[in-house]
Amino acid sequence: MNRTARHRSTALLAAASVLALAGCSTSGAATTDGDAPSGASTETVSVEHAQGTTDVPVDPQNVITFDLGVLDSMRALDEDVQGLPQGGSLPEQFSEYRSDEYVNAGSMKEPDLEAVAEADPDLIVISGRTADFYDELTEIAPTVDLSLDQTDALNSFTEQSRTLGEIFGKEAEVEERLTAIEEQIEETKARTAEAGSAMFLLTSAGEVNAYGPQSRFGNIVFDLLGFESAADVRAEGTHGEAVSFEAIADANPDHLFVLDRDTAIGQSGGEAAQQVLDNELVNGTAAAQQDRITSVDSASWYLVGFGLDNFPAMIGEVRDSLS
Repeated sequence: MNRTARHRSTALLAAASVLALAGCSTSGAATTDGDAPSGASTETVSVEHAQGTTDVPVDPQNVITFDLGVLDSMRALDEDVQGLPQGGSLPEQFSEYRSDEYVNAGSMKEPDLEAVAEADPDLIVISGRTADFYDELTEIAPTVDLSLDQTDALNSFTEQSRTLGEIFGKEAEVEERLTAIEEQIEETKARTAEAGSAMFLLTSAGEVNAYGPQSRFGNIVFDLLGFESAADVRAEGTHGEAVSFEAIADANPDHLFVLDRDTAIGQSGGEAAQQVLDNELVNGTAAAQQDRITSVDSASWYLVGFGLDNFPAMIGEVRDSLS
């Protein structure tokens, strides 16, 4: 048994022990008056998600989320969380959640199952980075996988937001937010129609990847906001397609959007992407010549993504690049 397997097995046994001592049942089924966690509603709502259907309490009071986009949406709806992944690179915009007031649930890729079980949550929210732990987490409390479909991002995000609105009784607030986002998208599309072509690049450890339509980041710039893609970039996977400086020069985009992954995960001070792309080939593009290289907020795009506050901020970065 390798180290990771031993860790998960040990953590799961510890989680089971905590639950046994607590004398409570926290399955994905609807709760009853006798076994609902303290403060949880006895009313439930059936939630369809990426890994099935789960009955969760309406207006849960003790929520642990491993998805920072969901955390952003909950904060936008004035809903607090019990715990979150404080390990790793928690973005500065969530600095208030670094205190001991919140349960440190591990990292986005590896939950601390024992800490989660000891917290006795009445709802756990996961997404792609934590999807492999669904079975373990659902043994602790009702767990929903609210992963987004990046090939249909807006509809998927709309569905996720409405699910959160239903869970927390904030349907009207969610619809108001979604309407504002739709208006912001249309306003931005009206400006990109005459803006020319674009490329979206991610730099990491000196390497450069490009993202095209229907990809993790390209779906926003191209599919939702209407930029013409300057290059034929494959959409498969979450890491984009590796590209050379020659390919960037040949594409000659009118706009370049750049995400510095090293900065997002805390491995640089924000200068890595600028250094990587500071060369004769990139500097000869129309984007560079016209001062249309936009460094997007790395943490917002790479770690947080679609949230009711964060997504409009991402759209705003693209819109502001046209001013």
